[in-house]
Amino acid sequence: MIKFAICDDEPQMAQEIADQLVGYMKETGGYSVECFSSGYALLKSPDEFDVIFLDIQMERPDGMETARLLRQRDNHSLIVFVTVLKERVFDAFQVEAYDYLLKPLDSARFRRTMDRALGWLERDAAKNLVIQRGSGCQVILLSDILYCEVLGRKIYLHKKDGMVVDYYDRLEDLEQRVDGRFFKCHRSYLVNLDYVGGCQDGQVLLQNGERIPVSRLRERELTQALLRHMKERGV
Repeated sequence: MIKFAICDDEPQMAQEIADQLVGYMKETGGYSVECFSSGYALLKSPDEFDVIFLDIQMERPDGMETARLLRQRDNHSLIVFVTVLKERVFDAFQVEAYDYLLKPLDSARFRRTMDRALGWLERDAAKNLVIQRGSGCQVILLSDILYCEVLGRKIYLHKKDGMVVDYYDRLEDLEQRVDGRFFKCHRSYLVNLDYVGGCQDGQVLLQNGERIPVSRLRERELTQALLRHMKERGV
């Protein structure tokens, strides 16, 4: 589900953006829209949004300051400023804004922004793994995963920061959801080839010093897959 946030202290303007969104997304489905009347209220929200429509001219923190605070939190939402202030467009680059729309909203311009934003989100989704944990879900970057291990009915994702995330799934299903950087070296393991340092004595040697098993029948395939992967990366 795509999550949108609208942050504008003018209720009429917030409603106009919401109406534009509903009109654009009516044939897409799977989305939510949440409105905030101040930057402070947005910053207090525990949710992380895919796209944030953010007014600049508000009480402190104004939109630009709100965007800076979001980025300081390592927030990667697409920020689209919606404002009357043409002169602040260059400031938007400093907070990695995705787009800059002027009030009053132009419907054609809004649709072009949405076309690009949804295209970006679709491409970016391929780099993420969304897992179900209890009644919620968690998004994990594929590039953060060293290897995946199955024990019983659970998958354990071993991340490069040392954290291990577990959830219920089958390794066969997970294998269909990850990209070509992951290789099934053993019936219970998928390894991220980005972090493989070699193979020796029936074990995959990871760059951080860890070792995981590789089945005898897959050792040669692992070596070939690793060489192909290094060639694709230009290593």
